[in-house]
Amino acid sequence: MVNRRDWLKAATLAAFAQGEAKLIAAPPVAAKADSMILLWMAGGMAQTETFDPKLYTPFQPGLRSEKVLSTFPSIPTVLDGVRLSQGLERTAKILDRGVLLRSHRVGDLGFILHSRHQYHWHTGYEPPQSVAVPHMGSFISRTLGPKNPDIPAFIDIGQNLEIGGESDSLKAFHTAGFLGGEHSPFFITDPKDAVASTRPSEFLGMSRFENRYKFYKELVAKSPLQQNGGAFQKESLARSFENSHRLLTSPAAKAFDLSLEKPEVAAKYGDTRFGQGCLLARRLVEAGARFIEVTTEYIPFRFWDTHENGHSRAEGMKQTIDGPLSQLILDLEERGLLDRTLVVLATEFGRDMMMEGKPGQLVKNQVTVPDVMTEPKHYGMHRHFTEASSVLLFGGGVAKGKVYGETAPERPCRIVKDPVTITDLHATIYSLMGIAPDTAYEVEKRPVYATKDGKGKVVTGLLA
Repeated sequence: MVNRRDWLKAATLAAFAQGEAKLIAAPPVAAKADSMILLWMAGGMAQTETFDPKLYTPFQPGLRSEKVLSTFPSIPTVLDGVRLSQGLERTAKILDRGVLLRSHRVGDLGFILHSRHQYHWHTGYEPPQSVAVPHMGSFISRTLGPKNPDIPAFIDIGQNLEIGGESDSLKAFHTAGFLGGEHSPFFITDPKDAVASTRPSEFLGMSRFENRYKFYKELVAKSPLQQNGGAFQKESLARSFENSHRLLTSPAAKAFDLSLEKPEVAAKYGDTRFGQGCLLARRLVEAGARFIEVTTEYIPFRFWDTHENGHSRAEGMKQTIDGPLSQLILDLEERGLLDRTLVVLATEFGRDMMMEGKPGQLVKNQVTVPDVMTEPKHYGMHRHFTEASSVLLFGGGVAKGKVYGETAPERPCRIVKDPVTITDLHATIYSLMGIAPDTAYEVEKRPVYATKDGKGKVVTGLLA
């Protein structure tokens, strides 16, 4: 878990980065959703092994790699003629509650790095940028404000930011950027220990915590950093301290305590970090959180980062997400929350056995795939494919029981119908949340928009 000291450090750096960002008025948009849950499949989920299955070819020694499109057979769903990959049986039963987008196209960023594509998806802007662009959750937090002032408006669950390798790059978009420290994510690495985030440590105790809280406020008030950052940054940081302090003494903190959930309900989500993160997300929506991200976590060469043993890893990841995803949707529906809660499942790019990049935009291969497979570790979707990936959307004004977009049945499985870019997908998401796609903040005398250059277009085919 990211401790309170690290969180305060991150908030301080973000808060003093730039001056106050002034909201530029945009035409009002009627909100269909009050809250959003982003289920982030970190590492590059293979679309042909999950939500867009193709011809199944079982493994056998001597199999030519180019012949493999999917390593699992497909299964029927509640929607006539729509099939998913084996291992998503519970998800197959809830597709009538939402939209399956099969034609999501991510950006061309050159040599493919997970952190760069995750930055692009979460902020809407290609890195690097001359200003600290905020995470989508921070943009929503700042523009809409909290639903419940005692609950952090933006909560991030499941990602350890101290992983080495691309750690600093991951931190670059896990901030509020120019919007100020009070809109930074409230980090919970392990949802099973989430309640610890709302209490002083046993070693510290409430009395010592109160003294430290008083000291922090005095430190910020006297800090010479205010000479560079201005009054806004100082006030934003002070408000972030006040928000954190208020949570400690609020009854709303019970939402973070998973031990209060009925055991039979908690069991339906599974005992994994992602599963318990989905359970926590549902509790936080009930308590009034505005934006929650739950991730399967990005760690190089693990989880969805299937550079080898792709088949067995995909099998394990589907076991990880299938139950929690379906149970989250059913629980929100049962509690009357789904219609006002937008749930989005997405990933930074798709995968293909043979192609790195996409047709017409190939990049340097990062994985060697033999022409002929000799052992099971060669079997699976290994390379980063930016032409097509799948997204699921539920609740919050999206259509029900619909498949949008189409990819070719043969390699390279490119989009053949209704492509949706990150910019237009974000425009759709922001619009459902009541934020116009051309909403902007003035930063360093220039506008920074919700969608790139304010040009995002709502994909009406995804809406109810």
